[in-house]
Amino acid sequence: MVEANGVQLTEHEAELYDRQIRLWGLDSQKRLRAARILIAGVNGLGAEIAKNIVLSGVKSVTLLDSKVVDESDFCSQFLAPHSSLGKNRAEASLHRAQELNPMVELKADTEELSQKSDEYFKDFDVVCIIGASTEDLLRIDKVCREADVKFFATDLWGMFGYSFADLQKHNFVEDVVKHKIISKPHEKTKTELVTSTVKRSLNYPAYQALLDFDFKAQSYARKLKRSGPSLPLLRVLQKFRDNEKRDPLYSERTADLVKLLVIRDEIALDLVPDAAFTHVFAQISPAAAIVGGAVAHEIIKTVSQKEAPHHNVFLFDPESCCGFIESIGVDA
Repeated sequence: MVEANGVQLTEHEAELYDRQIRLWGLDSQKRLRAARILIAGVNGLGAEIAKNIVLSGVKSVTLLDSKVVDESDFCSQFLAPHSSLGKNRAEASLHRAQELNPMVELKADTEELSQKSDEYFKDFDVVCIIGASTEDLLRIDKVCREADVKFFATDLWGMFGYSFADLQKHNFVEDVVKHKIISKPHEKTKTELVTSTVKRSLNYPAYQALLDFDFKAQSYARKLKRSGPSLPLLRVLQKFRDNEKRDPLYSERTADLVKLLVIRDEIALDLVPDAAFTHVFAQISPAAAIVGGAVAHEIIKTVSQKEAPHHNVFLFDPESCCGFIESIGVDA
């Protein structure tokens, strides 16, 4: 039995997580071992996040989803077998997720996200919400801030994805590498690299900051050259979901494209080209792996308190196939 900070790892766990312990230390693995994670929305993106979180060795993962498996899920949702067509997505994903790491407690919850009480979210250390309405995101983030629960909102439309982190005041440690002079006086200067651990903290704003962000401001025009039209595109896609109570469908792509362009003209005219909407129909497996891997890594960093998490928006642009970090609503 290995113990640190009041949390115990069995010898088998210490052996299983040996590589991770060597990577980020025993204390960080202990924090992971005690963490309770909620993943709401078990589509392709949710499956990728769940896979990485389960493999990291947390205490428990709850998969929350009221939807059933349909044909479109098989583009990226690898946890649900083809035989589960028509069954609840969370329940269909449970068996394969458990096989990844039998030591993690897994639970499927089939209720509607919007029907969950505020108290429900307070039982977790990290809440990760996928595919939710703006109303639900604002409500859940408010509850998480009041209960000191770390909050992530993330989504993937086709090949365009993002994540937003509200970690309130987050404390962490990171390794700082410096050059130390080891030569004697009057000798040719010689140095060696010395690593020290530094305690730091970052303040994160609420999800409302993302809604309040003015991407029409002149200062944002400079960011468009780097990250493209990602932020206004995100606003358009979220508005479509709020209006239609669903995401754009490939089977309805002609009609849905018209609706998307109408919304674009209302809130982001001249900022999002028509071509940007080519990539937003149905979740694509490679993009789910990229965005899901990035989000899971941020959750692991947050729980382990090792290294600085993204501060505070991650955007994946399908045109450039690059990810970008933007600080939204953060004081300079």
